[in-house]
Amino acid sequence: MALRLVGWIVSDVARADRMVALTGLSPDDLRDSLGERATLCALMDFVINHEPDLLACAEALGVKPAAIVEARGRIGR
Repeated sequence: MALRLVGWIVSDVARADRMVALTGLSPDDLRDSLGERATLCALMDFVINHEPDLLACAEALGVKPAAIVEARGRIGR
């Protein structure tokens, strides 16, 4: 789910730019660290912490918002 969420983030230029501004991850940093737990958690937090994004992402992925939050919890363990 985390990788699908990343795909959703970067599918919109404005959203991707906001993610870069808020997380400090450059596109190169993102590519280089995409398999790292900390990066995936940061990107999931980016979506979860902004309710409009959480709702839109959940709809786009065809899941309930709670499923994204639960997936974040599993990754963060």
